[in-house]
Amino acid sequence: MSGAPGSRRPAFPGLPGELVLEEAAGARQRCGEGDGSVPGTLLCTNRRVAFLPAQAPGSRAFLRSEYDVALPCIRKLVAASSFAKPKVLTAASTLKFIPEELAVFCRDFRLLRFHFHENGLAPQAFRVANAIAQAREAAAWLVDTGEGRDGWSCPAEAPLEDEDEEEEEEEEEEEEGSAATLLFESLHDWEKELKRLGATGWRVSAVNERFDMAPSLPRYLWVPSGLLDHDLKRTFAHFEEHRVPRLCWHHPGGSDLLRAASFHAASEPGSEDVRCLEALLLGGRGPCVLADTAELPTLADIQLAHLKLRALCLPGAAAEEKWLSALEGTRWLDHVRICLRKAAEVVSLLAGRRCSVLLQEPSDRDLNCLLASLVQLLGDPHARTLPGFQSLVQREWVAAGHPFPLRLGLLRRDSPREEAPVFLLFLDCTWQLVRQFPAAFGFTEAYLLALHDSSFAPYFSTFLFSCQRQRGRGSPHRPRSQTYTPVNGWRAPAAGMPRVGSAARGLPAVWDWGLRYSRQQRARFRNPAGAAATMGPPNAADPQTPGRPDDAWPGAGNVFVLTKGTLSPQPFPWRSGRPPPRLSRWAPSLESLGERGGSPGGNRPPAPPPGVLLPCAAGPSVRLWRRCYLRGLPEAQRGRFAPSPAGLAEELRLLQDRLSAWQAAGPRTEAAGSPLAPSR
Repeated sequence: MSGAPGSRRPAFPGLPGELVLEEAAGARQRCGEGDGSVPGTLLCTNRRVAFLPAQAPGSRAFLRSEYDVALPCIRKLVAASSFAKPKVLTAASTLKFIPEELAVFCRDFRLLRFHFHENGLAPQAFRVANAIAQAREAAAWLVDTGEGRDGWSCPAEAPLEDEDEEEEEEEEEEEEGSAATLLFESLHDWEKELKRLGATGWRVSAVNERFDMAPSLPRYLWVPSGLLDHDLKRTFAHFEEHRVPRLCWHHPGGSDLLRAASFHAASEPGSEDVRCLEALLLGGRGPCVLADTAELPTLADIQLAHLKLRALCLPGAAAEEKWLSALEGTRWLDHVRICLRKAAEVVSLLAGRRCSVLLQEPSDRDLNCLLASLVQLLGDPHARTLPGFQSLVQREWVAAGHPFPLRLGLLRRDSPREEAPVFLLFLDCTWQLVRQFPAAFGFTEAYLLALHDSSFAPYFSTFLFSCQRQRGRGSPHRPRSQTYTPVNGWRAPAAGMPRVGSAARGLPAVWDWGLRYSRQQRARFRNPAGAAATMGPPNAADPQTPGRPDDAWPGAGNVFVLTKGTLSPQPFPWRSGRPPPRLSRWAPSLESLGERGGSPGGNRPPAPPPGVLLPCAAGPSVRLWRRCYLRGLPEAQRGRFAPSPAGLAEELRLLQDRLSAWQAAGPRTEAAGSPLAPSR
């Protein structure tokens, strides 16, 4: 395959197993509504659609993130010509004209437009358009060939090799960022994080190391130190999908955040099982508060709101005077408000009084991931650093078994009812926090946008599998150098233990940002002024918050349910034979706990403890993530290379080239506009 006469593209920096199917050298990617464009080569591979900008001779090719889109991320492909109506291309469609422009509508709200000039590009444009349509359909069916119905089948490939030796400073910077991110695939990572939290009453259990107790749970769990693995095994059968309660986060004041699936409706625990269950949930750590996800939007609500939002953000979707009302009609911002409000209630409870809060969801694989992550973002300054946030996503989403392929719609063969972008909703909630508290976070909006786009890329192990069992299938479960102790289970050596999972499958993790983002782009990920980069965990010398009495709780061992900010007594399901306690005057609420803390003014919320963020979830405070959702509009694409100095210099060179070409051509007829451009 060859491009335009006299043109030669730089070497394509492909991924392992990636093959170039078709290419069109001399194509131009449009930058906005006008005639501004970037010259380069458009390629179609078996993994993605990529665009290589023209470079100076001898320069090393680097595939920038804004120039490529994964095949499963393509939502619609439209070919246009001045002599025919725009046509939506599919694998079964027949293209009967030579396309002058190709528009790629992406599921991550991007709109990529490629223009083909008339200088001998007609055959290449025709072939590359058909190749993209065929490859997109083929990539959507790479499922159910060995990894189960909700996993991708990836051939065993060699690890990525460095094409060229980069500067030592860049390598050291990249190693520092990756080393600080815990993948939670080894026992060492779980013990290291537990030590950082200071949770002395908890230990790491390897009871699920072979995934025989709960296939969707990680290998290692945080459980109470006084509960042996033999007793812990009694509790698995009493929860949906065997997802038992386990520790997520320990507040320095003594409170614990746990998560679990719903209680199994048909379980009838015996007296010994009841003892183990109560030791797991209570264990002398104070009251237990059950916080379910019934108040949060359902998966169907999230999917419907996201579809409406994506349709609204297309060019010409709604009149300008009706756009804001249409935005509220999507209910997407309402879902963001509800999630932020619920997370603020839980973190206020954890920081205000020593207790255990159990997050419960029927499956424990979707909304629990979102709520547990938001609570830790609000309460743990370490989670607001760049490596801390990546470790948080690894633990509460990747290791916890969130079904990324199903929820993100990466597998077309699955039922559409299973698609719900819960992770994208979490990223939107995180962006709201970054916007409200910019000095408290060590990362920026550019980082969240990169993570948002990378979630649709099917060449990272992070989002390709639904649980650790799928991710590590075919790799050894336990190195022979491990030893076993009755309490702590299998013990791995502290150093030198090989990690399994993404490395074993030959696919990089999404945290290897150097594969798709340049050094200048990665520099914009970090917030140098962020206080979270230097803050430690919240300081709490006294387990009881100063200024609050000891009788805020009626006593240890009680069980409450958190509903709309109010705490009410609630019996455990295995105590259903007993009459439920009456709702008496001593049933505390979050407001009463705040008022007892001495907060002046009954209507104002109490001042947050040190290290805790309490966001405002009122209507005007929750805004649309414009840089993410509106970037497909032509007016939003203007100046999209800014504000980096390199981007401004690139845009200036493009304008100078365009001016030189116009001066050399003289006052001739103005070039024809884009076939997809709206009529004026």
